[in-house]
Amino acid sequence: MSPDVNLDLGLDLESRAAAAWMLGSFIVVFLGTRLVVRLIRAGKGPFRNQAIGGVHLHHLVWGIFLMLIAGVGEFTYQPDGPWLYVLAAAFGAGAALTLDEFALWLHLSDVYWEREGRVSVDAVMVVGALMALLVVGVNPFDSETGDGVLAVVGTIVVGGLLAIVALFKGRPLLGLLGLLVPVLALFAAVRLARPTSPWARWRYPEGSSKALRSRRRFPERDSRRWDAVVEAIAGRPNEPEREPEHDPDDEAPKADPPREQEGAR
Repeated sequence: MSPDVNLDLGLDLESRAAAAWMLGSFIVVFLGTRLVVRLIRAGKGPFRNQAIGGVHLHHLVWGIFLMLIAGVGEFTYQPDGPWLYVLAAAFGAGAALTLDEFALWLHLSDVYWEREGRVSVDAVMVVGALMALLVVGVNPFDSETGDGVLAVVGTIVVGGLLAIVALFKGRPLLGLLGLLVPVLALFAAVRLARPTSPWARWRYPEGSSKALRSRRRFPERDSRRWDAVVEAIAGRPNEPEREPEHDPDDEAPKADPPREQEGAR
C-alpha cells in the first residue's frame, strides 16, 4: 500500500451526531417493539400479529427493508445534515426490529418466546453498546495504530470468525463482545457448547460424551443472574413442553395441542 494513502476511520462531530440519532432510534424502537409483542401475547390492546396471504409476517422483515433503504440512501446520495440523521434513525430502527428476532435467524426456527429466544436481547445489548461507543467518539476499529490497517483488518476477520463459532455454540454474549475483545470470542469458541445450540445439534451425537457433559454443564432449568434482566425487558419464556402421558393400552397417545407463538412476531 502506498504511504500516501491515508485511511482515517476517526469520527467527526457530524458522524457522532448521526450515531446518536441511530442509537436513540435503536433503543426506542426496540423497547416499543417489546412492549407491543408483550401486549399481543397477553391479548391486550389493539395490536395483532400481521399476515399476508396466510403467511405470518415477522417484524424483522420490516427491519431488513429499513436497513436496506438506509444503506442504499447513504451510499448513493451521501447526504449531509438533516437527511443524514434521517437515514441514521432509519437504520437504527431497522437494526432494532431485525435484532429483536436475532434468535429466529440464528436457530432458523420460531423460538421468540422460548429460552433460546433470549439470545436476541443479548444481541441487542451488545450492538447498543457498540453504537454508544460511536456516540462518545470511541472507534473500536480504528486503523491509526502502530500495526497499521492490515493488522486491524486481520484482527476483525479472526475475531469475526471466532464470534460466529461462539454464537453457534450458544454463547451469544461472549461471541458478540468478542467482536470488540477477540479473546472473549476465543474463550467461548473453545469451550463446550450449550445443548440447545446449533453446534451441539450438529457436532454432539445423542448419547456421546460431549452431549452428556454439555447437559451436565448447562442444565435445562439453569438460571443465570442475567436472566432476570432479560425477563424484565423481554418477558418470561414459555415453559418447556412435557412429554404427553398416555395409557399403553391406547392405540395412540394423546398429544398436547400445538403451542401458539402469540406475539412472537
